[in-house]
Amino acid sequence: MERRLEGKVALVTGASRGIGYAVAERLVAEGARVCVTARKPDPLAAAVDTLGGSGQAIGVAGKADDPEHQAAAVAATVEAFGGLDILVNNTGINPVFGRLVDTEAAALRKIFEVNTIAAITWTKLATTAGLGEREGAAVVNMASIAGFGVTPGLGAYGASKAALMHVTGQLAAELAPAVRVNAVAPAVVKTVFAAALYEGREDQIAAGYPLGRLGVPADVAGAVAFLVSADASWITGQTLVLDGGRTLLGGLE
Repeated sequence: MERRLEGKVALVTGASRGIGYAVAERLVAEGARVCVTARKPDPLAAAVDTLGGSGQAIGVAGKADDPEHQAAAVAATVEAFGGLDILVNNTGINPVFGRLVDTEAAALRKIFEVNTIAAITWTKLATTAGLGEREGAAVVNMASIAGFGVTPGLGAYGASKAALMHVTGQLAAELAPAVRVNAVAPAVVKTVFAAALYEGREDQIAAGYPLGRLGVPADVAGAVAFLVSADASWITGQTLVLDGGRTLLGGLE
């Protein structure tokens, strides 16, 4: 594994499992030290152990949209590792499935708080704590191909991810040249979070992908590692689609 991130410090939200954990694992493999967050302390502690323990990783448990948790995680990262170079806003939720007009306002607010607004507040806190003071600072937001068009049953989630892609460009313009801000937009990736979209019919779903398979967390982790590395030093404000070719055929799931 190329050590493109040697000496870098990263904070990855929602990283006790799935895509977030895979991202943290890849960043560590490329030389970074990481702070990972998640709601539940026990799975988070297990993730920290497998990432290499306290010399390589720390964990801060809490809700991604909780301002006190955000501040505590950023402060703990800087205290433990002496700075912050990379922020990956990975946490996302989708507690409802159904028509947008039938979705309760409270659920809509929660989806946007976690999926969109939290990315802004995490980025604000990170920059306040020094993100951008060292060369090579980068933010990556976890969007989705659901943000590119209409997806039955996922209207609120898709709208929040569309907003996140706009936020990505806005932050990129505002924070340049000190901080690069990009996003990735995966299609269906085989995780617990996305299980309802493919379980029991994976072969059928995968047949709609030109590359013949669904994504796995490592597919996303590799793209994120590229975007936060010096290899992407002339890229900002972009959303990289990771979909096995699915959108070539007009699909958004």
